Amino acid sequence: MFDLLNNLALGFSVAVTPENLMYAFLGCLLGTLIGVLPGIGPVPTIAMLLPLTYVLPPVAGLIMLAGIYYGSQYGGSTTAILVALPGETSAVVTVLDGHQMAKNGRAGAALSIAALGSFFAGCVATILLAAFAPPLASIAFKFGPAEYFSLMVTGLVGAVVLASGSLPKALCMIVLGLLIGMVGTDVDSGIARYDFGIAELQDGVDFAVIAMGVFGLAEIMNNLAQKENRVDITDKLGSLYPNKQEFKEAAPASVRGTLLGSALGILPGGGAVLSSFASYTLEKKLSREPKRFGKGHPAGLAGPESANNAAAQTSFIPLLTLGIPGNAVMALMVGAMTIHNIQPGPQVMNSHPDLFWGLVVSMWVGNLMLVILNLPLVGLWVKLLKVPYRILFPAILLFCSIGVYSLNYNVFDIFVMALFGVIGYIWTKLKCEGAPLLLGVVLGPMMEENFRRALLFSRGDFTTFITRPLSASLLLLAVGLIILVTLPSIRKKREETFVEE
Repeated sequence: MFDLLNNLALGFSVAVTPENLMYAFLGCLLGTLIGVLPGIGPVPTIAMLLPLTYVLPPVAGLIMLAGIYYGSQYGGSTTAILVALPGETSAVVTVLDGHQMAKNGRAGAALSIAALGSFFAGCVATILLAAFAPPLASIAFKFGPAEYFSLMVTGLVGAVVLASGSLPKALCMIVLGLLIGMVGTDVDSGIARYDFGIAELQDGVDFAVIAMGVFGLAEIMNNLAQKENRVDITDKLGSLYPNKQEFKEAAPASVRGTLLGSALGILPGGGAVLSSFASYTLEKKLSREPKRFGKGHPAGLAGPESANNAAAQTSFIPLLTLGIPGNAVMALMVGAMTIHNIQPGPQVMNSHPDLFWGLVVSMWVGNLMLVILNLPLVGLWVKLLKVPYRILFPAILLFCSIGVYSLNYNVFDIFVMALFGVIGYIWTKLKCEGAPLLLGVVLGPMMEENFRRALLFSRGDFTTFITRPLSASLLLLAVGLIILVTLPSIRKKREETFVEE
């Protein structure tokens, strides 16, 4: 307990400096903005801003990117409530009761319930992150190459199982990501592989270039292809204060959603998405009046909103303690750390304590900023919703191109980004998710390195992966997940949750 307080004190000394407060505010503001504007999610935005972290101090850069992520969870609820357009996938459930409350003249109260529930969830999840990260990191120090390889296999299997959409498609995207991650110079032999004789590919395909293409450019094309639908905006907000009955119904749901989201956020794949759906299902089953759900029930809004924000924060736990990204945003955070030659994992806590604890405390500071941003500035967000997308996309396209060029000052990267943009757009039409691909690209080289290292230590004995207890347990868990998802009842429930929605 004493160590935890000392660590939090260090975190506050880092997070509340004027510079880091400014970057936290900038991240929260951008996160809210992209959450409010439908079609621009945290992944393309973080991908576009990734090159900016080259010139920022490591702590400031990560604080800003983290602010964008959990800020977008807040902002996504604004469009879901006012326009019935979820700015974020995890805000899809918010539309069901949030927009109905707005139609019933309780838009202001709905926005307050969402913001306060998110603030509560964010605070609790930050405390859990601070409390559980150190013991998990100490366990992670016992991991050898075999354990890390098995952990990454389990993480990729989990990402496939929990990915929204078709299982075979998610599996194909993972495999494709692993193959792309192999392009470049072989670490052991120094021989170029899969570069097709192109000199620029000898260092591999830059992670940020793929992310900007698959998420940034593909999102632009996808949004331009759709008819704009921003007419039905609820301008009449009403009172910003929930009445006694609304608060009484929302508060317990918020607590349950926070606990559920905190647990599910640690899982690989769509933690925030899964937790919001799971929370809504739980609230509906526990309610004495299930027929009120979908007609403006405060519990149907508070639970999922708290759950997705808690999941957004606890998804940092596997990244910071094990070095394993659980979703596309965490994969981008790995890229940001790599830019500054910081190896994500348990050693971060000891080698960069200012970064680790500064980031943890900045989440609490950011949650406080987001409450201030979301409630008084609702009028501004309503006006932004009326901006046509055709005015926004040229600026986004220019920003993507400048960002990619600034990585290596190479025009070739812009062409690669454009190629992945077109491919990414085709994938969206085929309903193939880009997140598993990104995880494959990030984890592929790490898996290969640990696989080779494990075989080197065991002198080529492949049984090292099943004779080491921890490694065998992780592989057994991966097999268990595969068997579980093939069960008819589980497969049907998964399709109802992810595919149909």
